[in-house]
Amino acid sequence: MPTTSADNRPGQSVRGAQLAAAAARVIPGGVNSSTRYIGEPYAFASADGAYITDLDGRSYLDYHAAFGAILLGHSSPVIDGAIRGVLDGGLDLAGLGVTSLEVELAERVVDVLPSAEMMIATMSGSEATFQAVRLSRAATGRPLLVKFQGGFHGWHDAVARNVLSTPEKAYGRDPLSAGIPEPVLDATLIAEFNDLDSVMDLFTRYPDQIAAVILEPIPHNVGALLPSQEFVEGLRRLTTEHGAILIFDEVITGFRHALGGYQQVCGVTPDLTTFGKGMANGIPIGGLAGKAELMERFNGRTGNVLLAGTFNGNPIGCAAAIATIDHLQSNPDFYDRTHKLGQRMRDGLQDIADDLGIRASATGFGGVFCLYFLDKPVLGYRDLLRNDNAAYITFHRRMTEAGHLMLPLSLKRNHISGAHTEQHIDATLDAAHSVLAGMRADGTV
Repeated sequence: MPTTSADNRPGQSVRGAQLAAAAARVIPGGVNSSTRYIGEPYAFASADGAYITDLDGRSYLDYHAAFGAILLGHSSPVIDGAIRGVLDGGLDLAGLGVTSLEVELAERVVDVLPSAEMMIATMSGSEATFQAVRLSRAATGRPLLVKFQGGFHGWHDAVARNVLSTPEKAYGRDPLSAGIPEPVLDATLIAEFNDLDSVMDLFTRYPDQIAAVILEPIPHNVGALLPSQEFVEGLRRLTTEHGAILIFDEVITGFRHALGGYQQVCGVTPDLTTFGKGMANGIPIGGLAGKAELMERFNGRTGNVLLAGTFNGNPIGCAAAIATIDHLQSNPDFYDRTHKLGQRMRDGLQDIADDLGIRASATGFGGVFCLYFLDKPVLGYRDLLRNDNAAYITFHRRMTEAGHLMLPLSLKRNHISGAHTEQHIDATLDAAHSVLAGMRADGTV
C-alpha cells in the first residue's frame, strides 16, 4: 500500500514540472480546466483505491477525488470489469437508434431517483444543466432563471455567474467569463441560499417571468451549506404556486449522499434533476431526469426542445453508470460506512481546532467535509464572506504537502470514497493536527 508518511514527501517535482512546462506550450494555461493548475503536484501518473500518485512517484491519500467524481475509489474493479465487458462485446459507438445499455441505465435511474419518470443521457453535468434550463424555458414560455449566490451549475452562459464572488461583487453582476452577452447575464437572477424571502422577493418583482429555480440542494461548490427543511419545502411550494420549475442540480449530491440523491434524504421532489460525476465513478457521463410531461419535449418526433450529441448514451459511460448503481444497490452499507467516516473526520477536525483555540467550523454531509475558518453559524453565502480564505488555502496546501490531497482553493470541499478506511481518516486527522498547530504557531491563524 502507498504511504503518506513524511519521508514520502521530500524531493523535487522534476518530471511533473517538466510535463507542466510542456503542457503550457500546447494547452492554454497547461490544463484543460481552469482550476486544475495548483502548482506542485503538477501531474499525476496513476491512481488506485484511496490513493493517487504523481509523476514523481509520490502517493497521496486522495480527498479531492476528481471534484467528487470518484465515489467507489480509484480503479474500482466493479467499473473496470464493466468497461471491459463493453469492449469485449464489440460495440463501440453506433450513433443511431438505441442500445440496450441506454435503456438499462434509464430504467435504473427511474427506479432509484424519486423525481425521475424519464431521463436523457449527456456527457457531463454542465450539459445536463444546460438542457434543464432550456427545457424549463421552453415548457413555461418564460425567460428568467433564479440561481443562488455561490451555486455552480456548469460553464454555460445562463449559469456562469456569481459563484466564488468577492464581497464587493457578491449578489451583483459577477460573470465567470468574458464573452457572455449582458442580456444573458441579466436573465439569471441571484438569491441567497437558505433565505426563502429572497426567492419570494424575486417572484414578486418578476411576476410570470421566472421559468425555473435551480439549486444544489447542498451547495458543495462552496464547501457545504446545509439546507433547512423549511427552505427546501418552501422552494417546492413557491415554484408550484408560481408555475415555475424546480431543478435540483445533484451533479455532486446525486448517488454520493444516497442512491436517490439528496431529494431522497430531504423528501422534497423537484420537477427536474441533473446528475453526473459519481454516477459512473469518474467515467464521463451525465444526465437529466424528471416528469414525463416535461421530458417528452425532447422527443424528436413530437417535442420542441432539441436533444443532440454524438456521444450521448455512449456504451462505456452507460456501462460504468449501471455498474455503479448496481454496486450501490447491492451494498446498502456503503452509505452508512462513508457517512460514518465523514462524521469521524468532521468531529475530529472540529476537536483539533477547538483544542488549539482556532476559530473554525468543520461541516459537511455524508462523506463530504470541509473546514471553514470562521465562527458558526454558516447558513448562506453571506456567512462565507467571513471565511479566512488565506487560511483555508494554506490548510489545504499544507495537507497536500503532508500527503493528503486537498484542492488548495478556498471553499472547495473534500470527499471520502468507498476506498477510504478508519485508519485513513485517523492518519489524516493526525496530519491535520500537525498542520493546524503549525499554522497557529506561525500566525497564519
